[in-house]
Amino acid sequence: MDVAVVGATGDVGRQICTQLVERRVLPPTSRLQLVGRPDGRSSRATYGLAADLVDAYDEHAPLLDVALDPADVVADVVVVAAGRTAGTRPGESVDRHALAADNAQVFATYADALARHGSGREVVVVVSNPVELGVALLGDALGRHRVIGMGAWLDTLRFRREVAASIGVRRHRVGGFAVGQHGDDLVPLWSTVRIAGLDVAERRAEVARVRGPRTLATYADEIGAAKRALSTAAVQDLAEAFRLVDTWPPDVRLAARPWMTQQSGAKTAAGTASATIDLVETVLDGRDTVVAGQVLLDGEVTLAGAHVHGVLGVPVVLGPEGWTQVLLPALADDEHERLAAVARRITAAVAPWTERGSDEEVTR
Repeated sequence: MDVAVVGATGDVGRQICTQLVERRVLPPTSRLQLVGRPDGRSSRATYGLAADLVDAYDEHAPLLDVALDPADVVADVVVVAAGRTAGTRPGESVDRHALAADNAQVFATYADALARHGSGREVVVVVSNPVELGVALLGDALGRHRVIGMGAWLDTLRFRREVAASIGVRRHRVGGFAVGQHGDDLVPLWSTVRIAGLDVAERRAEVARVRGPRTLATYADEIGAAKRALSTAAVQDLAEAFRLVDTWPPDVRLAARPWMTQQSGAKTAAGTASATIDLVETVLDGRDTVVAGQVLLDGEVTLAGAHVHGVLGVPVVLGPEGWTQVLLPALADDEHERLAAVARRITAAVAPWTERGSDEEVTR
């Protein structure tokens, strides 16, 4: 099977291409298509990246192909990692509306090209932000079950790691999901946390210990306070800012650590790419697997007494033909309330670029 990476020479795109080859996700007989723009630096760098990958991994590299026209993108899995990214200057916040304004045309261009020239069977993994807008535009054009955003899976992996660190185990022993929007409007589902080797009573005790007497009612305020504290600390001592992150509860660290990493100038390309590869491998593997992702819902989820018709990060079953069903369990009251509010905010955020503008359309 073949994979195409749109935006292959960007920070995240390059990591995705490198990890695809290094982790031997594709056999030598498969094709990795590196997709760039016909103008600007990308048109030259894409060819250079292909040569560099062959230099490094000639013994097991897949067939490498360069495409500079959206109409030439052909693959079983298409990863969309093109467009503008968030800034890395200290104190700079992510303006999701500005990102949407810049990247909406990127999403629309490849949605149209794949609809016109694609196989009609490719699965699209959206990496570029706002991931929810990408899923909305591509899902409308290609069929919603063939499009998934990787943001909720990255947030889920981060949530599991932070919980694992607080308990003193490795991440693979912790289950649980972080859903909603990719960014500050994520929703950590503490009720879904499971810990291998602990029975129900032991798990509840551990979760209560590391979470503390807190609910998601104060979560947004905690994230805001954490960012303000980090902005102040980072000016004086960046190492101390990262140490400060370690003093907070796991779900606050879940939001604060990636933000601090971005503020440091390092970006989060390696982690983002690794989570993306997980989803690509799941599609290529041929077996259905439960992951989390941003998907375009059509009533599969009910929140606050209304069916959700719009994009939302939720646990889904992912396989070779895309996602097939939503597996959102019964939620705690605070989780349900926050997720319902997040769903409404996502709808409002994507409305200027989609036809899914009114509450009646989204939660009818």
